[in-house]
Parts: sequence; structure tokens; C-alpha cells
Amino acid sequence: MSTSKHQAPRQAIALRYDGRTAPNLTAKGDDELAEAILAIAREYEVPIYENAELVKLLARLELGEAIPEALYRTIAEIIAFAWHLRGKCPPPRGTASDTVEDGLLCLAGPGGRKDV
Repeated sequence: MSTSKHQAPRQAIALRYDGRTAPNLTAKGDDELAEAILAIAREYEVPIYENAELVKLLARLELGEAIPEALYRTIAEIIAFAWHLRGKCPPPRGTASDTVEDGLLCLAGPGGRKDV
């Protein structure tokens, strides 16, 4: 019996959110491209969230495409958590604001299973 493990490729995606429209896919890649996306995210202090299943779903989108409505709540919770970590909060609901900062978020999925 073999104990070798098949490791899936590392994947990463990047989303952009302007506060007015649904977040859209700005980058996606596997293996070396995924590592480059993550390196750029780290360089610019873009929050990185690890979730392999979510990355697989979002990687099916075309670049520039908005996230599907079915994922709005999930992505909103991730964005809210990222904002919280950076000490930011969105403007109060119902207020008109043209000063919402564009936000970037990078999601990564580890290749295969990680042993702890």
C-alpha cells in the first residue's frame, strides 16, 4: 500500500470591492501564478483568507466578473472581518457616501491536504 499523497495545485484569487457593486474577480491562478498573487498581496498588505473550496468556486469566474449572488453573504462576512482586522468599518447603512475606499481581498487554497 502506497502512502504517497496526491497534492492538488495551489490556487489563489483576488477580489476587488468598491462598496457600490458586487466584488469582482481581478486575478486568479494556480501553482506559480498563485504564489505570485499571494506575494503581491503580502507586499501591499492585502488581507489573505484561506479557503480551498471557496477559491475553487470563484476561480470558475472570468476575470472582471462579479461574484455570484449566492456567495454575497459569505464574501461580505470575509470582507467585514478583513476590515475589522484593519480597524476599518463601512459607512452607516443608508448614508450617501462617495468616499468608500476600494478594497482588495486575496483568497487562497492550499494544494491538497495539510497534515498538522
